[in-house]
Amino acid sequence: QVQLVESGGGSVQPGGSLRLSCAASGTISSINSMGWYRQAPGKERDLVATMTNRGLINYADSVKGRFTIARDNAKYTVSLQMNSLKPEDTAVYYCRTATYRGMNYWGKGTLVTVSS
Repeated sequence: QVQLVESGGGSVQPGGSLRLSCAASGTISSINSMGWYRQAPGKERDLVATMTNRGLINYADSVKGRFTIARDNAKYTVSLQMNSLKPEDTAVYYCRTATYRGMNYWGKGTLVTVSS
């Protein structure tokens, strides 16, 4: 199994920046991709950004050009730098890993609030 611990998040004004981090432990050799999803109140959990071990990156259209995902494969950490934040970015952000066998593991989530 894989355990995920997220850090970062909080409250920021529109146009501001935040950085999320996630560290994996456990059976980390099984990890293929790491990334972030988010769930706004009353909505489904959606992809934000993911990155495979080979460096393939996928961003949601709504965050392209504003968010940047990065991984440290040696430490099995993933970060999400969020710039030019908008009120619609308000959500609980979840770290997720996917293994080579198709298993998904989730962190507990961290709240990001963008409000003036």
